[in-house]
Amino acid sequence: MNDTSSDLGRRRFLAGVSAVAGAAALAQLPVGRAAATTRPSGGDHPFRLGVASGDPTSTGMVLWTRLVPEPFEPGGGMEPRRVPVQWQVARDERFRHPVATGSAWALPELAHSVHVEVEGLAPDREWFYRFRYRGHVSPVGRTRTTPRPGGPAGSLEFAFASCQDWASGYYPSYRHLAREDLDLVLHLGDYVYEGGIPADGGYRKVATPEVLRSEPLDLERWRMQYALYKSDPDLQLAHARFPWLVTWDDHEVKNDYAGTEQEQAGDISALRAAAYQAWYEHQPVRAPARHDALGGPRIYRRTNWGRLAQLDVVDGRQYRSVPPCGWGEADACAAAYAPEVTMLGRTQEKWLYDGFAPSSATWNVLGSNVLLARLDHDGPDGSRLWHDAWDGFPAARTRLTDAWARHGVRNPVVVTGDWHSTFVNDIHTDFDRPDSPVIATEFVGTSISSNGDGEVYGPYYGPMIKHNPHIRFFDGDRRGYVRCRVDTSEFRTDLRMVDTVSRRDAAESTFASFVVERDRPEAQRA
Repeated sequence: MNDTSSDLGRRRFLAGVSAVAGAAALAQLPVGRAAATTRPSGGDHPFRLGVASGDPTSTGMVLWTRLVPEPFEPGGGMEPRRVPVQWQVARDERFRHPVATGSAWALPELAHSVHVEVEGLAPDREWFYRFRYRGHVSPVGRTRTTPRPGGPAGSLEFAFASCQDWASGYYPSYRHLAREDLDLVLHLGDYVYEGGIPADGGYRKVATPEVLRSEPLDLERWRMQYALYKSDPDLQLAHARFPWLVTWDDHEVKNDYAGTEQEQAGDISALRAAAYQAWYEHQPVRAPARHDALGGPRIYRRTNWGRLAQLDVVDGRQYRSVPPCGWGEADACAAAYAPEVTMLGRTQEKWLYDGFAPSSATWNVLGSNVLLARLDHDGPDGSRLWHDAWDGFPAARTRLTDAWARHGVRNPVVVTGDWHSTFVNDIHTDFDRPDSPVIATEFVGTSISSNGDGEVYGPYYGPMIKHNPHIRFFDGDRRGYVRCRVDTSEFRTDLRMVDTVSRRDAAESTFASFVVERDRPEAQRA
C-alpha cells in the first residue's frame, strides 16, 4: 500500500478514536431527572449479555452492561437514540443497603453500552450492583474495591485466562472459575476471534444465524461477534462474580498483526478502528484516551493491591513494530536488535518503567499478551524462533529486564496468554547469554477453548523443550485457566484444567501447582 493510502487509513483511524472518546465522555454526563424517569421505547429483555465490572481502584470501579434485545440485528434491536439506564451499588446482594445510585446514558454511537465509573466507595470490600431499564432489572453483579494504596493487604487471589474461540468449544472453565473465591480476573487477550462462525457452531454443534457466518469487517458485524461470545452463560457468570482487568491480543482484530499492518492484508487501520470500538463497547473498561499522535485508545493500566502487589497490564499489539526478521516462524536476525524496534512503543515503555521506579510492592506482576521467554525451535545448530512473541523483539525484551534490574523491582512475575499451552519459564536478564541471572518467573496459561480437545501444540512444541533449559514445565494439550494466590511469602499458581470443552458440565481438576518464594525468582513444583 502506498504512503498516501496508509496516511489516509491512519487519519480515519484517529478520527474514529476521537469519535469514540467523545461519545464515551458524553455517556458520562449526568442524566436529567425528567429523562431518568421517562420510559423510552426499545425491545424487551435488554440485558441479554449480562453485566460486568472492571478496573477496580480503592474507591471504585467500572460497571458495564449493554442494552441489546436482539443481538444479531442491526442496532441490537434498539432505536437509534440515547436512553437513560439506572444503576445501583449496595453492600448486600438484596440491595437493602444501597450506597450509590445514578443514571447513565446508553448511546447508539456506542451500541447502547453503559460504562459507569463509580467513585466514593470504601476500600477493600465487596459490593453488589445492578441496572434498570424500562422496568427490566439486570442480573446482580458482585465486585470489589482494592485495598488502600500502600496499605496492608493480607493476600490477593486472582485467575488469568485467554483464548476463547467460541466455535472451538464450550466454556466449562468459566463455570468452575465462577465458583472460586477470587478477588480479580485478568483476561490476557483473544477474547473473540475474527473468523466467521460455522453454520453448525463448530465444536458446539448448535445452529448459528446466517449473519454470523462471514468474518467481521465492519463495526456492526464486530458488535454481533462480541454479542455471540458474551451470550455464553458461563462467561456471563464469571463476569458477574468478579472484577476483570482486560487487554487484547491479535484475534480481536486479525491474526498476528503489528500496529496497523498484517502480513497478508497490509494496512488494516479501518478494520482495527472498528474492532477496537467494538472491544470497548463490550468490556468493563474506562473511557478510552488517545495519548499520542500515532496511538489509538490507551488500554494499558496499573492496579495496586495495597503494598502487596502491583499489577501492570500492557498492550503488546497496538504500538509494536513490524517484526524485522519476518512474520511468524523465521530465523533470528541482527535487525531485531535495532533500538527503534519495539514491542510496547516508546510511550508505553516509559510509562511502564517509570512505574517500576517507585514501586514498593512485594510482588510486581506483569500481564503480557504474548510469550516473554525465549523459545528456541531448533537448538544450537539453528536460530529458528517465533517472531510474533517477544522473541521477535529481543532488544525490547532486554530493555524490560534491564528496567527490572535498574529499578530493583522486587519479585517480578509475568502472567501470559496466547499460546493455547502451559509453560513455566525462568526469565533471564539476557536470553542471548544463557548463563545470565534469572530475574523473574513467567507463567503462561493455556486457552479457555481454542484448539478444542485436539492434541495440537503438545506434538508441535514438545520436541523444542529440550533446547530450552529455562522452561521448567510444559503442557500443550489441555484447556483451562490459572489460579494464583499471592501473600507476603509466596506466589502460588494452580493449573486448573477441564476434561473436555465439548460439554458445559465438564469436570475440572488441578493438573499441577507451582510456587515462587519471595526473593527467589525460580518457580518450584508444589
